[in-house]
Amino acid sequence: MKWNLLSLLLFTGWFLTACTPVTETGNIINEIPDLTFARPNIVWLVAEDMSPYISAFGDSTIRTPNLSRLAEEGIRYTNVYSPSGVCAPSRFALATGVYPTSAGAHNMRTRTSYLEELGLISYEVVPPPEVKMMSEIMRMNGYYCTNNAKTDYQFTQTVTAWDESGIRAHWRHGPEGMPFFSIFNFVITHESQFFGPPMKINLRYNRDFPDGVQDFKWGDRIDSSEWVLNVPADLDVPVPPYLPDVEAVRNDIRVMYSNIIEMDKQVGIILSQLEEDGLLDKTIIVWYADHGGPLPRQKRLMYDAGIKVPMIIRYPDGRGAGLIDDQLISFIDFAPTTFSLTGIRPPEFVEGQAFAGEFKASMPRSYIHAATDRLDGFYDMIRATRDKRFKYLLNLNPERGYYLPLDYRERITTMQVLLKMKDAGQLNEVQMQWFRESKPEEELFDTWYDPHEIYSLAGDPDYREQLEELRNECRRWMEAVGDKGFVPEMDLIEGFWPGGIQPETSPPEIARNGSLISLRSDTPGASIGYQILSRNESPDGRWEIYQGPLDISHQSGNKIYVIADRIGYKASPVKSTDL
Repeated sequence: MKWNLLSLLLFTGWFLTACTPVTETGNIINEIPDLTFARPNIVWLVAEDMSPYISAFGDSTIRTPNLSRLAEEGIRYTNVYSPSGVCAPSRFALATGVYPTSAGAHNMRTRTSYLEELGLISYEVVPPPEVKMMSEIMRMNGYYCTNNAKTDYQFTQTVTAWDESGIRAHWRHGPEGMPFFSIFNFVITHESQFFGPPMKINLRYNRDFPDGVQDFKWGDRIDSSEWVLNVPADLDVPVPPYLPDVEAVRNDIRVMYSNIIEMDKQVGIILSQLEEDGLLDKTIIVWYADHGGPLPRQKRLMYDAGIKVPMIIRYPDGRGAGLIDDQLISFIDFAPTTFSLTGIRPPEFVEGQAFAGEFKASMPRSYIHAATDRLDGFYDMIRATRDKRFKYLLNLNPERGYYLPLDYRERITTMQVLLKMKDAGQLNEVQMQWFRESKPEEELFDTWYDPHEIYSLAGDPDYREQLEELRNECRRWMEAVGDKGFVPEMDLIEGFWPGGIQPETSPPEIARNGSLISLRSDTPGASIGYQILSRNESPDGRWEIYQGPLDISHQSGNKIYVIADRIGYKASPVKSTDL
């Protein structure tokens, strides 16, 4: 069976260059180098909607010199997976280290007009009280934390989450010598960039600005008359077998590669800024994508094209330069690994494990897990479990077809072509699979021989052992996290916001004992922010995090402002008192 399948794949040309495993030719790590550092800076460079379509991961269609440089100077991670094929649930996992299905953050998304059409209200996920945003924990441990600029966590960030979050946020605004954790998000590769001229970036830094702020902004739309592809208009591009190989589809794929080139340029700007500041070799640089590719049958689905992402980490001192690490990594491992790399013991609420650093797990992962549930206005429920070779899909709504008629996706030319050719009977058997009116309850794919996950082996007795192993692991995982996908969304909302009303964090209480000020809130899990200012100043957006009694012996004549906030709750009113 295996050799027959391999022969068919080779014969039909489906082993595309873009899908060749990089681990076949790279220097695979046999022994992971020591990756512990003393208070390093951390920078995350986050591409959107991108599969491993760059030369560092085996796809030679285009050149991306900045990412190639990162790969040469860092470690490539070739088995990294998002827990969802869309951004909001995935970003919840990144922000907290908790599975979306564990906390009820699995539906895409919780603030959307589609909920009204379903008879529901927009809401925010309220995780257990012990759950904090990882950036807040980093701040509590002495890091200056910035986010530029996407949030989309399934909840509004708490007021204590970041030192800065917005289009101007940058490590350069932090105190000199203070370690930083900074995130930069690159929208240029997002699915929406197929809808018209892509976004441009303005990245000029003016040290002479009176307030020290730089002109640093994502998001202006390029004028259509200025927009040109970064690739030849006739560039030969690989077309996956589930899409028709016609010119309109090839054009969309060229736009995808063009946007990747633009993203690479933007990565280069951040690298140059680190070099200008003398920080390149004092910083751990993590580049990755927030989930898989932007094309139809990629984004939103549980195939590897939807959840497998490229990741490169450049460590200081050239440590691990040029190596490849093929251990299984999930997004829920990012928070504990960041803590581990900075010497912070991961809190008990995180559900992932560190893959590097001081608190690295004693054993690498054996499996990764992913899920899809409501997508805009349509419900489905699929669970995925994968080891290094085999992928198991559990279709919990087998009576429903794979394809969901999402308005957003249908704005893409390739999706329009697919639908038109389907209606005309012009799609082949493989391309028609996505449009099946029902699904088998279980699917099993050998991703080594069938990287596009076309042929299910679930009914093949030769693979009964692999099917049973992954089936049991999938069920174990769902039970372990208390999979909230089985809870109707109306009931989830009621649990988060009783009566459909967002709970409000209890106002902080201010207690003074001599030269010490103590702060508290009655809301379990609330974080408390404070600012000590002169009496003629008003509080701004940056709140210090209260961690214990404050010595105010030298604050006479000043005033303390206090606020309390919890994830999913409304922040309390600000209270103040003279010192």
